[in-house]
Amino acid sequence: MSMRTRALRQLTAAGLLLGAAIGAQAANLGFLNDTPISYMKERDVESIKQAVFAALDQKHDGESITWVNEGTRNSVKIDATITIASTSKEGERTCRDLGVVLNAKGQSMNLRPQFCKQGGGKWQLQKKN
Repeated sequence: MSMRTRALRQLTAAGLLLGAAIGAQAANLGFLNDTPISYMKERDVESIKQAVFAALDQKHDGESITWVNEGTRNSVKIDATITIASTSKEGERTCRDLGVVLNAKGQSMNLRPQFCKQGGGKWQLQKKN
């Protein structure tokens, strides 16, 4: 076998192994396809945003509200429990940590967003480092 043929075979084998590894890694993330958030449509997102802002404005620490995507025209039933976990104030800045448990098709997903606002301003979702 010539050196060129051997090099080509090794390159092809390496490519196949790399492709298989990438495919296996992608397959391991397949569970994300069935998470509640994957079933949410734009109307669901807008509806749950309203529920989150209502909780931020109206609920005390430890209190929860329940959200259901009824009326959003999504054939998949999605519900959530939104709980105000804690509130902190520093001067005019108020921050609230939430616990959001989303449920759809037998799957559950826990989210822990934080929202802050300055004085009487609007709540802003905070990026976490």
